[in-house]
Order: sequence, then C-alpha cells, then structure tokens
Amino acid sequence: MAQRKASRRRVETVASGIAELVPDPDRDTAWTLMLDGAPQSHVDLADPSYLQFEYVRRMASAIDLVAPAGKPVRALHLGGGALTLPRYIATTRPGSAQRVVEIDGPLVELVREALPLPANGNIRVRVADARAAVEGMRDAGYDLVVLDVFAGARTPAHLNSTEFAQQVARVLDPAGWLIANVADGPPLKYARSQVATIRAALPEACLIADAGVLRGRRFGNLVVLAGRTPPPVAELTRRAAGDWFPGRVETDLDRFTGGVQPVPDATATPSPPPPAGLFGNRK
Repeated sequence: MAQRKASRRRVETVASGIAELVPDPDRDTAWTLMLDGAPQSHVDLADPSYLQFEYVRRMASAIDLVAPAGKPVRALHLGGGALTLPRYIATTRPGSAQRVVEIDGPLVELVREALPLPANGNIRVRVADARAAVEGMRDAGYDLVVLDVFAGARTPAHLNSTEFAQQVARVLDPAGWLIANVADGPPLKYARSQVATIRAALPEACLIADAGVLRGRRFGNLVVLAGRTPPPVAELTRRAAGDWFPGRVETDLDRFTGGVQPVPDATATPSPPPPAGLFGNRK
C-alpha cells in the first residue's frame, strides 16, 4: 500500500520552484502540496472541510463567524496554493461567489489538473499579481478578502504597505472582513508593523495564534481578522482554545504593536524568512 501511494507522487517545475503533490498516508483522498520542499497546502478532495494545518483552521474559524452559518459570501482569495480555503467555503457556504488571484500560472494548471475543483463551486482563478489585480477591482465588491501570498516563504514588500491595505479596504463591503496570514518570529517586528498597517485601513481587529508565537518565543503564523466593526472575539476565543493545537486570541492590539507606525510603500519590506530548517508557510 505504501509503495502504491508513493507512486502517485507528482513532481513538476512551476514558476515559483519545484512543486510536489504528495499523497497523504492517512487519508486516501488527500494530498499535500510542497513547494521547494516546504508544505504549502493540504487538500482532501472527498472532504474539503477537513483542514490539516492549524493556522488554516484558525482562518476557517474566522470565515465561519463573519456571516451567518451557510450564508453565501463574495470572497476574494489573494494567493492560491492548492485552493484549500476556496474549497472549504464552497462546501460550507454553497452558492458563494469566489475569485482567486495566484501569480504562478503553471502551479494553477497543475492544481486544476491533479486536484480538480468541486463541480458547481463557482471558484474562478485568475493568474495575476495580487496588488495589480486588487487595484483594478470595483469598490465594495467582496464580503471577505483572504490574504495569504508568499513568494517562496516570504510575503512580497508591495503587499505589506498602507497603500495596499487601503486598496483591500476599498474593495471590501463596509461590513466586510480581511483575514490575513502573517508569518514572523522573535521579536515580531514585522508582525507588529503589519498589524499597525492593516489597522490604519481596517481599525477593528484581533490576532489568533499559538501562545508561543504571540509571546515572541518562536516563528509561526499569526492570523489577523480586521474590519470596520468589532470582531466576534468570544466565539473565536472558544474555537481557538478547543483546537487540536490550542491558540489564543489577542485583542489589545495597541499594546501588541507598541507604538509601531504603519508602513508606507516607500519603506515596506518583505516578510522575514523562516529560520533555517523550518518548513515554510502553508495554505
């Protein structure tokens, strides 16, 4: 059985590096997308509601709470990977209109071919730069923007500025939400600047992460939920605490940022690289 599964592994060169589709040894219909040896996405084709990576479950918890259960949403995903969260929304919120922007065209074709999207999922994928795509979109067109863009293991500088955050806020409905994946480690300088930058455009926000990451003890993923109305903190806290890998919700973001100022285009930098030997960020 192990040999049969290993023979299903697929390796291709895409624009962002070497992509591998690795069958999950524990789930016959599930796959992990690896890019240059780092796990980027996990998808179970038979059960898109199954989410392997803990930070993706935290993003999904936020998605569950930003609108009544089962209600369709207009969702924009910046960064695609194996399209884990678009599949999740198509399953949990049938009828949602979803658009995905992914810059790596060969990766999009690989995923479409090897991991087909659900029938009638209404998921459209556009090959483009995330910022350029957003700048060309109409005002208030989305209820939800999911930001999870990595070039290699780093978020590009032009997606880390106040100007970009303002563009994301512009395309969101006034009641809409941004869910952003921020990867950082001690002393969380980048995470603090990103929270300040996002809040300059969408002031009502909270963070969801592992306690060790929030305390600046190790590198990891912090999920930012930001909008124009208070986030559903109580239920987010309950869900984070009950996860397989319990997380914490941080609401005192003035204290978290510690006076760090929002970052304009002129001084924006890419996110920091993960420590040597640590797997990169995943979708």
